[in-house]
Amino acid sequence: MTLIDLANPTRFLSLTTRLLPWLAAGTAVLLLIGLYQSAMAPDDYQQGATVKIMFIHVPNAWLSMFVWGVMSLAALGTLVWRHPLADVAAKAAAPIGAAFTFLALVTGSLWGRPMWGTYWEWDPRLTSELLLLFLYLGYLGLRNSIDDIGRADRASAVLAIVGVVNVPIIHYSVIWWNSLHQAPSVMKFGRPTMPGAMLVPLLLMLLGFTTYFVALLLIRSRGELLRRERNARWIADALGARAPGKVQR
Repeated sequence: MTLIDLANPTRFLSLTTRLLPWLAAGTAVLLLIGLYQSAMAPDDYQQGATVKIMFIHVPNAWLSMFVWGVMSLAALGTLVWRHPLADVAAKAAAPIGAAFTFLALVTGSLWGRPMWGTYWEWDPRLTSELLLLFLYLGYLGLRNSIDDIGRADRASAVLAIVGVVNVPIIHYSVIWWNSLHQAPSVMKFGRPTMPGAMLVPLLLMLLGFTTYFVALLLIRSRGELLRRERNARWIADALGARAPGKVQR
């Protein structure tokens, strides 16, 4: 099934119905194993047990950037290819991305307190991550401020494309500027420098959070599509509804 095929709403709904049980099961398995492995991971020789906040912080931070990337690709689908589901996916993804970004900032502050002596520092990565949260909030506010759905989709698509510039700034800020954050140890070119006892649970948590995002995205996209097309006849046909006053023989 191609992206063009997904332009058909009934095919998209059918796909989500088939995928969601598998995504839910995969997410549950990955997160349960990841949480167990995270709890069993050794303490860091400098940070002690507080290093285990990493197993929650890093997936949230990764997804805060990944979700905006998904929104920017969906924005291209809206502005360039006019794909009917692109703006639906972007709108569905935005609140999820905002939540991941907020959790990344909170867990990062909790992790940084014992190491830096403060919950907040105007560090390049912290500042650019905070800017990302403001971009998410601005995106949501822009959509809600425009009543016409078509205009809201186009205006928010432009913001999503412009805002994607901040994503590489967040990732490379620890390299470009003097930062309290350490250099990348997993998402980098070359072999990861993290010990295997920490790397394996971290990768499991990353995969679990990512499948969780995909499941949420499909659920929210499905709901948004049904809301937009609530008066369309194909919905009644897809759900097996009967027309009022019509007797089925």
